[in-house]
Amino acid sequence: MTWDLLIMQFKHYLKLERALADNSILAYVRDIEKLQQFAEQEEVNIAPLEITQANISDFIQLLNELGMSAFSQARIISGIKAFYKYLLFEGEISTDPTQLIESPRLGRKLPDTLDLHEIDKLLQAIDHSKPEGARNRAILETLYSCGLRVSELISLRISNLYAEAGYIRVIGKGDKERLVPIGREAIKYIDIYRKESRVHIDIKPGNEDYVFLNRRGAMLSRVMIFTIIKNLAKVAGINKNISPHTFRHSFATHLIEGGADLRAVQEMLGHESITTTEIYTHLDRAYLQQVIQDFHPRS
Repeated sequence: MTWDLLIMQFKHYLKLERALADNSILAYVRDIEKLQQFAEQEEVNIAPLEITQANISDFIQLLNELGMSAFSQARIISGIKAFYKYLLFEGEISTDPTQLIESPRLGRKLPDTLDLHEIDKLLQAIDHSKPEGARNRAILETLYSCGLRVSELISLRISNLYAEAGYIRVIGKGDKERLVPIGREAIKYIDIYRKESRVHIDIKPGNEDYVFLNRRGAMLSRVMIFTIIKNLAKVAGINKNISPHTFRHSFATHLIEGGADLRAVQEMLGHESITTTEIYTHLDRAYLQQVIQDFHPRS
């Protein structure tokens, strides 16, 4: 029995037997499809009836690594539990692999994420009358558009911007390179910063190729990015404990909750598989760009 067939049968069950609304059925299906994406990206495809408790635990660990909130994780786990209870009821499986899987406690401390309204408030808190205003807008747009680590942001080079193609080349952990789609808004504000602010900076030798510079013409520090974001959060009246990594978690969470393929999000984040030492399936760059266009809130 394939994933697609069992999911279709489950949809019929939810509609005919449980009389759920279409939106509720869609939410259940999206949750199960996330597990399907996880199962199908392993070196050996895992069929739905062969899923084990260990597989589901690995899947939940992945959601954790992507920074999904406890509430979102609990909702996904609930959908998967309902699916396997249905399969048990129908006699497709003899034991429920989700039986001992617990939903995360909603009070558990997980990385904060920002909703779209909060991201807009942060962007509106930027004072564009100051010399650093255009730079800070470009920084926030890039963090959220690309899901970068703070180290990847501060080391971003002009020579690694491919604006016309809609990509940037990122140097990640272990000096591993990856191409990441970048949204039109981020490109626009990087362009504004470079043309209106950066050109007036006396750049220190050796820093000419870095995109983001401080007022002394040198590469920004990690601490400076944290300070910029903390100060903007204070001005915007956002009381969450946010950092540059919050934008990375928000990027991943918003894409996944919008329906993006887990493999694509993994690829863009530069994550390695949690079950093997191999990078998850390499995806076509045009496909990654399409994922951003279809599912990123500011695409």
